[in-house]
Amino acid sequence: MLVRVKKGWELPEAQATPESVFHDRRRLVAAMGIGALFAAAGAGLPGRAHAAAAGAGEDPSAGLYPMKRNLKYTLDRDLTKEELATAYNNYYEFGSQKDIAEEAQSLKIRPWTVRIDGMVEKEMTVDIDALLKRMPLEERLYRLRCVEAWSMAVPWSGFAMKALVDFARPLSSAKYVRMETLADKAVMPGLRQPWYPWPYTEGLTIAEATNELAFMATGLYGKPIPRQNGAPLRLAVPWKYGFKSVKSIVRFNFTDKRPVTFWEQLQKSEYGFWANVNPEVDHPRWSQATEMVLGKPGRVPTLPYNGYGEYVAGLYAGLEKTEGDRLFR
Repeated sequence: MLVRVKKGWELPEAQATPESVFHDRRRLVAAMGIGALFAAAGAGLPGRAHAAAAGAGEDPSAGLYPMKRNLKYTLDRDLTKEELATAYNNYYEFGSQKDIAEEAQSLKIRPWTVRIDGMVEKEMTVDIDALLKRMPLEERLYRLRCVEAWSMAVPWSGFAMKALVDFARPLSSAKYVRMETLADKAVMPGLRQPWYPWPYTEGLTIAEATNELAFMATGLYGKPIPRQNGAPLRLAVPWKYGFKSVKSIVRFNFTDKRPVTFWEQLQKSEYGFWANVNPEVDHPRWSQATEMVLGKPGRVPTLPYNGYGEYVAGLYAGLEKTEGDRLFR
């Protein structure tokens, strides 16, 4: 009799997040009458792991890593294994499945410039390496909670977003910052799906962007951040669902009008502007009370604000009166 021995990295089916969770956005598009998208969430993790480091030597910022760890930000769990965190990703510009690491290696990360415009003292375009020279660099350990009810814990390298806001010098009338992902049809096959409102955009209030937790990530696991994780510059806001952490940023636009973001345009009731982690507010199709930690058996309780309430809860005091029970969506 043939006995199949599971690999150590394989998750038992009973411990996996339900398929409906992984395919939530695909189901959303289908419900809009557009048709089914790709499946196969999380397939072939070890076979893709080599892609995590591909091209790392090409990054001229490699000498900046590893950065000194800021010990203020600690974790209540072990770090996720690098081969999992760098091979299980949402990056819709490269496909709607999770295993897009190989496809993402086509992303050209140099030259890379970032546009800062809108309600600022002086609009500018800055080279990513010039920007890094001006920023206070460090490493932080953060949890990441996806709206699909899975999570991981990783060491980001980069700088506080407040430092970037200070560098941009927004006018006092600016209330929000809108961020935009690269949209290069030559290397991003997902852009061929016209039902999505490309480019990918996200937004924060100025108060959120200058909160001490908001972080601009340029590295991961003591190295330049892999392409599939959002190289060379992405956002990390650990108290919000993962889709808020926009990848491969090319533009920061300061405005007095609240941005209507990418997923909000598709389905506001499911992917709203705030998107703060709240186990008491379920997704319309599944509970947010628990989560699957990548690489770990079973499920664990989800914490309000993903466990970062002491840092950010004050940002939202009183907003429930205007936003109602969807404040965290």
